[in-house]
Amino acid sequence: AGVSDRPATPRARPLSRCYSLPRHGPVFERPRAAGYARPVESLGKAAVAEFVATFALVFVGAGAVILAAGTGQLDLVGVALAHGLVLAIMVSVTGHISGGLVNPAVTIALWTAGRISTQRGAVLIAAQMVGAVVGALLVRFVVGADLFDTGAAGAPVLGPDVAVGKGIVLEAILTFFLVFVVFGTAVDDRGPWNKTAGFTIGLVIAFDILAFGPFTGAAMNPARWFGPALVGGLWDDALVWIVGPIAGAIIAGVLYTTVFLRGKEPATP
Repeated sequence: AGVSDRPATPRARPLSRCYSLPRHGPVFERPRAAGYARPVESLGKAAVAEFVATFALVFVGAGAVILAAGTGQLDLVGVALAHGLVLAIMVSVTGHISGGLVNPAVTIALWTAGRISTQRGAVLIAAQMVGAVVGALLVRFVVGADLFDTGAAGAPVLGPDVAVGKGIVLEAILTFFLVFVVFGTAVDDRGPWNKTAGFTIGLVIAFDILAFGPFTGAAMNPARWFGPALVGGLWDDALVWIVGPIAGAIIAGVLYTTVFLRGKEPATP
């Protein structure tokens, strides 16, 4: 008596306890409750998104460097803001489509950490490299061949008295900061992806360029170097912008995964 005959309604669980990020598998492809769209689109759509985002990064970033070096219309702050803002916007608008990687070094770090498949990683890297080349070609078309050459195609270059070895180490350190932030905001499901990831990643780019742009260009991205280098025919010291970013990205990805993601509990609201 006094007890309802209706079956007890099960208590709703917080969404964050309904799933957890798999330790292995494609990045951001974690299962979600019914009614929630998959946060990563098909490989074809993801490749287009990475192409557009990397095209924007190189078009704006290299263009800013050319204006700074060739006309003096921008200074280091302007170059840093151009890179940081365009990356913040592109990461934010492509994050739900491709993960907002926009960088072969970031892609390799995710692959090394088991967060993205080999096929997906290879296709996205190819899209990033093609986007970088198209971005550099259109910058050359817009500013003209003379200004493009005067500004060294907007490609990163070593500063005075910066040896190749020191440049590799510096690019590795700067990229380490970038990828550590990528894992902390966009990979770790406890991170603030929906709110601040694009902005936070863009800020890392900006402060790296502000601090060490005069030393190596602070590219932190093989595609950012490759597009202008290919169009401008500038291959000097190429290892700085290939080995450095990839090494720093792998170290950051492995460190974050090993220390902070292994055996972690799902995030609580």
